[in-house]
Amino acid sequence: MIRNKFIDISIILLLLSVSIQAQQVVRLDLQRTIEIANDSSLSAFRYQNLYLTGYWEYRTYKAARLPSLTLNLTPAEYYRYITTRYDSNNNLDVYREQQMFSAGGGLSIQQNFDLTGGTFYINSNLDYMRNFGDTKYTQYSSVPLRIGYTQNLLGYNSFKWDRKIEPLKYEKVKKQFIYNTEDVASEAVTYFFELAMAQAEYKLARENVLTADTLYTISENRFKIASISQADLLTLKLDKVNAHNSLDNARIGLKRAMFSLASYLNMPKDTQIEIILPGRPDNVEINVEQALSLARQNNPTFLEQRQNILEAQQNVNKTKVESRLSASLNASIGFNQVAEKINLAYKRPLQQNLVSISVSIPLIDWGIRKGKYNMAKNNLNVVSIAAQQEEQKVEEDVVMTVNDFNIQQRLVNSAEEALDLAETAYDQTRQKFIIGKADMNSLTLSHNRQQEAQKNYISALQNYWTNYYKIRKLTLYDFSKGFSLSDEFDFNIGLYK
Repeated sequence: MIRNKFIDISIILLLLSVSIQAQQVVRLDLQRTIEIANDSSLSAFRYQNLYLTGYWEYRTYKAARLPSLTLNLTPAEYYRYITTRYDSNNNLDVYREQQMFSAGGGLSIQQNFDLTGGTFYINSNLDYMRNFGDTKYTQYSSVPLRIGYTQNLLGYNSFKWDRKIEPLKYEKVKKQFIYNTEDVASEAVTYFFELAMAQAEYKLARENVLTADTLYTISENRFKIASISQADLLTLKLDKVNAHNSLDNARIGLKRAMFSLASYLNMPKDTQIEIILPGRPDNVEINVEQALSLARQNNPTFLEQRQNILEAQQNVNKTKVESRLSASLNASIGFNQVAEKINLAYKRPLQQNLVSISVSIPLIDWGIRKGKYNMAKNNLNVVSIAAQQEEQKVEEDVVMTVNDFNIQQRLVNSAEEALDLAETAYDQTRQKFIIGKADMNSLTLSHNRQQEAQKNYISALQNYWTNYYKIRKLTLYDFSKGFSLSDEFDFNIGLYK
């Protein structure tokens, strides 16, 4: 009875093990592979966090354009010290101990004004002071309301440049994320077709083993009746040995390619993946000029170069302004009152006015400001030339990729036709060899052509889809469906709407 229970438990565990192994087999087509890569791969996680960093930087910039409300508090401050005092009775200065307790707080509202680079502010303060010692007294000082404006009259306006640069930076971050997403798709295509090629080679190796074993068995019988020579028999035996060796190597290559794809997709390393090759691609003809125009609009490299030029121009403007005299204005109007009781500190406040203009004129600096300005101008020239070079590289890449894509589309059709012909020719030659109407050389040549055609077809598909996703990456445009990837982008609900 115990033995039967043990057998039952063993059977259940065996079935569970088989079930778990069966669950680890995943069938993937190209589109599903790309979706998993963009959702779960480590590269995708990295690019998502890079995008979020840029997104929050832009949100911070936008928030800085809005009014800010700040509460400033000094809840308690105690100060004990020795100070000098004049003793009028003895007509001399003496040291005396002084103790003071104070507290204060205030509200402040600020609003930056981008056009001029100035700042409007409104604030209200209340301070309390209590002195201990020979003379004890308490005072409250209030500023019920003060309105002011501070402005750098001739200086550098950082707000104006931020308005130009920050939106461009965020647009670049958004399109860089889409670009990186398409780069993930390109990497997924590479891993996908490496496994597809390894899978096809393993399948061909198994077929070779079956064919070699069958042909060698047939040849042994034919050798017994002197239908073939001993040299042909030995050649077939050698083919059989080589076929088994090739199968072992193909099995190793298949495991490596499967492990690489599973790792890239962030799947368990022991996942068994079965590749489903995509069918014949749609007939999509891409115009070179259209692709170039879309790349100039969408490619993050062009946006990055515009940003670099703007930042260099910003530095030139800053060093130029700072090389001259500077002047600033600070003006405010408000009310102020002092009293021994807090309620009296807000009664009949006195008007408080402030107008301050400060000027700084550089006289002798031994050419420091001029040197900084010239360095900034030279850097702008360097950045402008570098931008042209980077843009030319992208344009050349677009032209070459589009041309390769358009040609590769025709090569896929040719490779598919060649594969059909090679498989038909090999089947016919093998049948003729079995019945003794074809020699060994014809069979070997036909078999090699069939295998080469199979590999060429997979390579043609890989080149087509690699170029397809590369041109999507360079232009951020889906040519098969006819829409801009950046226009359909929504990070919160998924990559594209």
